[in-house]
Amino acid sequence: MLKAIKKLAKDKRGQSMVEYALILALIAVVVIATVAALGGKLTTIFQTITDALPG
Repeated sequence: MLKAIKKLAKDKRGQSMVEYALILALIAVVVIATVAALGGKLTTIFQTITDALPG
């Protein structure tokens, strides 16, 4: 039983996966916060571009 716990503690694959998940979650939070902060301005910019297009 002790050998199994030591082997599990040395296994780095799970640790790396957790680190990647945390980085991905942080990136998602930053993107969501940026879109929320700039949402109104982005809508105005896209509307201006849409109005300028012919058709």
